[in-house]
Amino acid sequence: MRRTESPGAPPAQADRTGGMEFIILTGMSGAGKTAASRCLEDQGYFCIDNLPAALIPKVAELCAQSGKRIDRVALVIDAREGSFLDVLEDVLADLQREGHQVRVVFLDAGDDALVRRFSESRRPHPLAPGGSASEGIRAERQLLARLRAKADLVVDTSSFTVHEFRKLLATSFLELPRSSRTVLTLVSFGYRYGLPVDADLVFDLRCLPNPHFVPTLRPLTGRDAAVKSYVLGFPQGRRYLEQVHAFLQFALPLYAQEGRAYLTIAIGCTGGRHRSVVLAEALAEQLVELGQQVSVRHRDVERE
Repeated sequence: MRRTESPGAPPAQADRTGGMEFIILTGMSGAGKTAASRCLEDQGYFCIDNLPAALIPKVAELCAQSGKRIDRVALVIDAREGSFLDVLEDVLADLQREGHQVRVVFLDAGDDALVRRFSESRRPHPLAPGGSASEGIRAERQLLARLRAKADLVVDTSSFTVHEFRKLLATSFLELPRSSRTVLTLVSFGYRYGLPVDADLVFDLRCLPNPHFVPTLRPLTGRDAAVKSYVLGFPQGRRYLEQVHAFLQFALPLYAQEGRAYLTIAIGCTGGRHRSVVLAEALAEQLVELGQQVSVRHRDVERE
Protein backbone atom coordinates (compact mmCIF):
# COMPACT_ATOMS: atom_id res chain seq x y z
CA MET A 1 0.00 0.00 0.00
CA ARG A 2 1.34 3.42 -0.92
CA ARG A 3 0.55 6.69 0.85
CA THR A 4 0.94 10.17 -0.55
CA GLU A 5 1.10 12.02 2.78
CA SER A 6 4.40 12.75 4.50
CA PRO A 7 5.51 9.78 6.68
CA GLY A 8 5.26 11.59 9.99
CA ALA A 9 1.96 13.37 9.39
CA PRO A 10 -0.32 13.00 12.45
CA PRO A 11 -3.92 11.87 11.96
CA ALA A 12 -6.54 14.57 11.81
CA GLN A 13 -8.37 15.11 15.08
CA ALA A 14 -11.57 16.75 16.14
CA ASP A 15 -11.38 20.36 17.26
CA ARG A 16 -10.83 20.21 21.04
CA THR A 17 -12.91 23.34 21.51
CA GLY A 18 -15.82 21.98 19.50
CA GLY A 19 -17.63 18.68 19.06
CA MET A 20 -16.23 15.20 19.44
CA GLU A 21 -15.27 12.74 16.74
CA PHE A 22 -17.36 9.57 16.76
CA ILE A 23 -16.43 6.53 14.70
CA ILE A 24 -19.16 3.91 14.55
CA LEU A 25 -17.61 0.52 13.79
CA THR A 26 -20.17 -1.91 12.48
CA GLY A 27 -20.49 -4.64 9.89
CA MET A 28 -20.51 -8.39 9.51
CA SER A 29 -19.62 -10.66 12.39
CA GLY A 30 -16.12 -11.99 11.74
CA ALA A 31 -15.14 -9.07 9.50
CA GLY A 32 -12.74 -7.52 12.03
CA LYS A 33 -14.64 -5.14 14.32
CA THR A 34 -12.77 -6.31 17.43
CA ALA A 35 -9.38 -5.90 15.73
CA ALA A 36 -10.41 -2.46 14.51
CA SER A 37 -11.48 -1.42 18.00
CA ARG A 38 -8.17 -2.52 19.51
CA CYS A 39 -6.22 -0.63 16.86
CA LEU A 40 -8.21 2.54 17.49
CA GLU A 41 -7.70 2.16 21.21
CA ASP A 42 -3.94 2.04 20.57
CA GLN A 43 -4.30 5.34 18.68
CA GLY A 44 -5.97 7.06 21.61
CA TYR A 45 -9.65 6.53 20.91
CA PHE A 46 -12.02 5.85 23.80
CA CYS A 47 -13.57 2.54 22.69
CA ILE A 48 -16.73 0.77 23.79
CA ASP A 49 -17.73 -2.62 22.40
CA ASN A 50 -21.30 -3.80 21.77
CA LEU A 51 -22.95 -0.60 22.95
CA PRO A 52 -26.76 -0.32 22.60
CA ALA A 53 -27.51 2.52 20.20
CA ALA A 54 -29.92 4.13 22.66
CA LEU A 55 -27.02 4.73 25.08
CA ILE A 56 -24.84 6.68 22.62
CA PRO A 57 -26.21 10.11 23.68
CA LYS A 58 -25.41 9.29 27.31
CA VAL A 59 -21.86 8.32 26.36
CA ALA A 60 -21.45 11.64 24.51
CA GLU A 61 -22.71 13.52 27.54
CA LEU A 62 -20.38 11.72 29.97
CA CYS A 63 -17.35 12.17 27.67
CA ALA A 64 -18.03 15.90 27.39
CA GLN A 65 -18.30 16.20 31.18
CA SER A 66 -15.18 14.18 32.03
CA GLY A 67 -12.33 16.06 33.69
CA LYS A 68 -9.89 14.83 31.05
CA ARG A 69 -11.65 15.81 27.87
CA ILE A 70 -12.38 12.89 25.58
CA ASP A 71 -12.78 14.04 22.00
CA ARG A 72 -12.26 10.84 19.99
CA VAL A 73 -14.68 7.97 20.57
CA ALA A 74 -15.08 4.66 18.72
CA LEU A 75 -18.22 2.61 19.29
CA VAL A 76 -18.65 -0.98 18.10
CA ILE A 77 -22.27 -1.76 17.23
CA ASP A 78 -23.35 -5.00 15.61
CA ALA A 79 -26.37 -7.05 14.65
CA ARG A 80 -26.80 -8.60 18.10
CA GLU A 81 -28.83 -5.58 19.13
CA GLY A 82 -31.53 -6.67 16.70
CA SER A 83 -33.74 -3.84 15.45
CA PHE A 84 -31.20 -1.17 16.40
CA LEU A 85 -30.95 0.45 12.99
CA ASP A 86 -33.88 2.86 13.25
CA VAL A 87 -32.71 4.04 16.67
CA LEU A 88 -29.12 4.33 15.46
CA GLU A 89 -30.00 6.54 12.50
CA ASP A 90 -31.88 8.98 14.74
CA VAL A 91 -29.13 9.01 17.37
CA LEU A 92 -26.37 9.72 14.85
CA ALA A 93 -28.42 12.50 13.26
CA ASP A 94 -28.84 14.07 16.71
CA LEU A 95 -25.08 13.90 17.33
CA GLN A 96 -24.39 15.69 14.06
CA ARG A 97 -26.91 18.39 14.85
CA GLU A 98 -25.09 18.93 18.16
CA GLY A 99 -21.87 19.64 16.27
CA HIS A 100 -20.17 16.25 16.64
CA GLN A 101 -18.35 14.64 13.73
CA VAL A 102 -19.78 11.19 12.97
CA ARG A 103 -18.46 8.57 10.58
CA VAL A 104 -19.86 5.08 10.06
CA VAL A 105 -17.30 2.46 9.00
CA PHE A 106 -18.80 -0.83 7.80
CA LEU A 107 -16.48 -3.85 7.81
CA ASP A 108 -17.42 -6.56 5.35
CA ALA A 109 -15.94 -9.74 3.90
CA GLY A 110 -16.92 -12.39 1.39
CA ASP A 111 -19.12 -15.23 2.59
CA ASP A 112 -16.34 -17.79 2.05
CA ALA A 113 -13.93 -15.77 4.19
CA LEU A 114 -16.50 -15.34 6.97
CA VAL A 115 -17.39 -19.03 7.01
CA ARG A 116 -13.70 -19.93 7.17
CA ARG A 117 -13.10 -17.56 10.09
CA PHE A 118 -16.00 -18.98 12.09
CA SER A 119 -14.75 -22.49 11.34
CA GLU A 120 -11.23 -21.62 12.48
CA SER A 121 -12.42 -19.95 15.67
CA ARG A 122 -15.02 -22.70 16.34
CA ARG A 123 -17.47 -20.04 17.47
CA PRO A 124 -21.15 -20.08 16.46
CA HIS A 125 -22.52 -17.21 14.45
CA PRO A 126 -24.41 -14.84 16.80
CA LEU A 127 -27.50 -14.91 14.60
CA ALA A 128 -27.48 -18.70 14.19
CA PRO A 129 -26.27 -20.17 17.48
CA GLY A 130 -27.85 -23.53 16.71
CA GLY A 131 -27.41 -23.46 12.94
CA SER A 132 -24.69 -23.07 10.35
CA ALA A 133 -22.48 -20.04 9.91
CA SER A 134 -23.83 -19.63 6.38
CA GLU A 135 -27.37 -19.26 7.72
CA GLY A 136 -26.25 -16.61 10.19
CA ILE A 137 -24.32 -14.71 7.50
CA ARG A 138 -27.35 -14.62 5.21
CA ALA A 139 -29.57 -13.33 8.02
CA GLU A 140 -27.00 -10.73 9.07
CA ARG A 141 -26.53 -9.40 5.53
CA GLN A 142 -30.26 -8.87 5.28
CA LEU A 143 -30.43 -7.13 8.63
CA LEU A 144 -27.48 -4.81 7.93
CA ALA A 145 -28.22 -3.96 4.29
CA ARG A 146 -29.64 -0.50 5.05
CA LEU A 147 -26.78 0.40 7.37
CA ARG A 148 -24.20 -0.73 4.82
CA ALA A 149 -25.83 1.46 2.19
CA LYS A 150 -25.64 4.50 4.49
CA ALA A 151 -22.06 3.91 5.71
CA ASP A 152 -19.40 6.55 5.02
CA LEU A 153 -16.91 3.82 4.25
CA VAL A 154 -17.19 0.10 3.46
CA VAL A 155 -14.01 -1.97 3.84
CA ASP A 156 -13.60 -5.51 2.50
CA THR A 157 -11.32 -7.42 4.89
CA SER A 158 -11.50 -10.76 3.02
CA SER A 159 -7.88 -10.90 1.93
CA PHE A 160 -6.23 -9.16 4.90
CA THR A 161 -4.09 -10.79 7.52
CA VAL A 162 -4.47 -9.34 11.02
CA HIS A 163 -1.24 -7.36 10.59
CA GLU A 164 -2.25 -6.00 7.17
CA PHE A 165 -5.62 -4.96 8.56
CA ARG A 166 -4.07 -3.10 11.48
CA LYS A 167 -1.73 -1.32 9.06
CA LEU A 168 -4.67 -0.27 6.91
CA LEU A 169 -6.49 1.05 9.95
CA ALA A 170 -3.49 2.97 11.23
CA THR A 171 -2.35 4.47 7.94
CA SER A 172 -5.23 4.88 5.57
CA PHE A 173 -8.99 4.92 5.78
CA LEU A 174 -9.55 6.26 9.29
CA GLU A 175 -7.65 9.48 8.63
CA LEU A 176 -9.77 12.46 7.70
CA PRO A 177 -9.09 14.10 4.34
CA ARG A 178 -6.91 17.18 4.77
CA SER A 179 -8.57 18.99 1.88
CA SER A 180 -11.80 19.04 -0.06
CA ARG A 181 -10.49 16.26 -2.28
CA THR A 182 -11.82 12.72 -2.04
CA VAL A 183 -9.40 10.13 -0.59
CA LEU A 184 -8.87 7.40 -3.20
CA THR A 185 -8.09 3.71 -2.78
CA LEU A 186 -7.14 1.78 -5.91
CA VAL A 187 -7.64 -1.98 -5.60
CA SER A 188 -6.38 -4.40 -8.25
CA PHE A 189 -8.19 -7.75 -8.25
CA GLY A 190 -8.88 -10.93 -10.22
CA TYR A 191 -12.39 -11.60 -11.47
CA ARG A 192 -11.94 -15.31 -10.83
CA TYR A 193 -11.85 -14.50 -7.09
CA GLY A 194 -14.89 -12.21 -7.15
CA LEU A 195 -15.46 -8.47 -7.08
CA PRO A 196 -14.18 -6.47 -4.06
CA VAL A 197 -17.26 -5.89 -1.92
CA ASP A 198 -16.17 -2.33 -1.07
CA ALA A 199 -15.77 -1.15 -4.68
CA ASP A 200 -17.47 2.11 -5.69
CA LEU A 201 -16.22 2.08 -9.29
CA VAL A 202 -15.08 -0.99 -11.26
CA PHE A 203 -12.98 -1.08 -14.44
CA ASP A 204 -12.62 -4.35 -16.39
CA LEU A 205 -9.26 -4.89 -18.13
CA ARG A 206 -9.96 -8.37 -19.50
CA CYS A 207 -10.25 -6.83 -22.98
CA LEU A 208 -6.50 -6.02 -23.01
CA PRO A 209 -3.72 -8.38 -24.18
CA ASN A 210 -2.91 -10.83 -21.41
CA PRO A 211 0.73 -11.33 -20.26
CA HIS A 212 -0.33 -14.66 -18.75
CA PHE A 213 -0.01 -16.22 -22.22
CA VAL A 214 3.61 -15.09 -22.63
CA PRO A 215 5.73 -17.82 -20.98
CA THR A 216 8.49 -15.45 -19.83
CA LEU A 217 5.97 -13.04 -18.25
CA ARG A 218 3.60 -15.55 -16.65
CA PRO A 219 5.58 -16.00 -13.38
CA LEU A 220 6.04 -12.22 -13.01
CA THR A 221 3.52 -9.67 -11.74
CA GLY A 222 2.41 -6.21 -12.80
CA ARG A 223 5.04 -4.75 -10.48
CA ASP A 224 7.78 -6.00 -12.82
CA ALA A 225 9.01 -3.64 -15.53
CA ALA A 226 8.72 -6.28 -18.26
CA VAL A 227 5.01 -6.79 -17.58
CA LYS A 228 4.39 -3.05 -17.41
CA SER A 229 6.15 -2.59 -20.75
CA TYR A 230 4.07 -5.37 -22.28
CA VAL A 231 0.68 -4.08 -21.09
CA LEU A 232 1.34 -0.41 -21.84
CA GLY A 233 3.25 -1.25 -25.00
CA PHE A 234 -0.04 -1.94 -26.78
CA PRO A 235 -1.98 1.09 -28.06
CA GLN A 236 -5.16 -0.24 -26.42
CA GLY A 237 -3.39 -0.48 -23.05
CA ARG A 238 -2.20 3.11 -23.21
CA ARG A 239 -5.59 4.27 -24.49
CA TYR A 240 -7.45 2.48 -21.70
CA LEU A 241 -5.27 4.21 -19.10
CA GLU A 242 -5.86 7.59 -20.78
CA GLN A 243 -9.63 7.05 -20.83
CA VAL A 244 -9.85 6.06 -17.15
CA HIS A 245 -7.64 8.98 -16.19
CA ALA A 246 -9.79 11.39 -18.21
CA PHE A 247 -12.98 10.03 -16.64
CA LEU A 248 -11.62 10.43 -13.11
CA GLN A 249 -10.46 13.98 -13.85
CA PHE A 250 -14.07 14.71 -14.75
CA ALA A 251 -15.78 12.70 -11.99
CA LEU A 252 -13.61 13.27 -8.90
CA PRO A 253 -14.52 16.97 -8.48
CA LEU A 254 -18.19 15.93 -8.67
CA TYR A 255 -17.71 13.33 -5.93
CA ALA A 256 -15.94 15.95 -3.81
CA GLN A 257 -18.80 18.43 -4.33
CA GLU A 258 -21.21 15.76 -3.07
CA GLY A 259 -19.13 15.48 0.11
CA ARG A 260 -17.75 12.04 -0.73
CA ALA A 261 -14.77 11.61 1.60
CA TYR A 262 -13.60 8.22 0.30
CA LEU A 263 -13.79 6.41 -3.03
CA THR A 264 -12.64 2.86 -3.75
CA ILE A 265 -11.77 2.20 -7.39
CA ALA A 266 -11.46 -1.48 -8.33
CA ILE A 267 -9.42 -2.43 -11.40
CA GLY A 268 -9.78 -6.05 -12.46
CA CYS A 269 -8.31 -8.57 -14.83
CA THR A 270 -8.70 -12.34 -14.93
CA GLY A 271 -6.28 -13.33 -12.17
CA GLY A 272 -5.37 -10.01 -10.58
CA ARG A 273 -1.61 -10.44 -11.09
CA HIS A 274 -0.69 -8.63 -14.31
CA ARG A 275 -2.89 -6.14 -16.18
CA SER A 276 -4.84 -4.82 -13.19
CA VAL A 277 -1.66 -4.31 -11.16
CA VAL A 278 0.02 -2.38 -13.99
CA LEU A 279 -2.96 -0.08 -14.54
CA ALA A 280 -3.51 0.51 -10.79
CA GLU A 281 0.12 1.53 -10.30
CA ALA A 282 0.22 3.72 -13.41
CA LEU A 283 -3.10 5.38 -12.59
CA ALA A 284 -2.01 6.05 -9.01
CA GLU A 285 1.11 7.85 -10.23
CA GLN A 286 -0.98 10.07 -12.51
CA LEU A 287 -3.51 10.86 -9.77
CA VAL A 288 -0.76 11.75 -7.30
CA GLU A 289 0.57 14.24 -9.85
CA LEU A 290 -2.87 15.85 -9.78
CA GLY A 291 -2.58 16.29 -6.02
CA GLN A 292 -4.94 13.44 -5.06
CA GLN A 293 -4.52 11.46 -1.84
CA VAL A 294 -4.11 7.87 -3.06
CA SER A 295 -3.39 4.45 -1.63
CA VAL A 296 -2.98 1.25 -3.65
CA ARG A 297 -3.80 -2.32 -2.66
CA HIS A 298 -3.20 -5.41 -4.81
CA ARG A 299 -5.71 -7.91 -3.48
CA ASP A 300 -4.82 -10.98 -5.53
CA VAL A 301 -1.27 -10.38 -6.75
CA GLU A 302 0.20 -13.12 -4.54
CA ARG A 303 -2.31 -15.77 -5.62
CA GLU A 304 -1.18 -18.40 -8.11
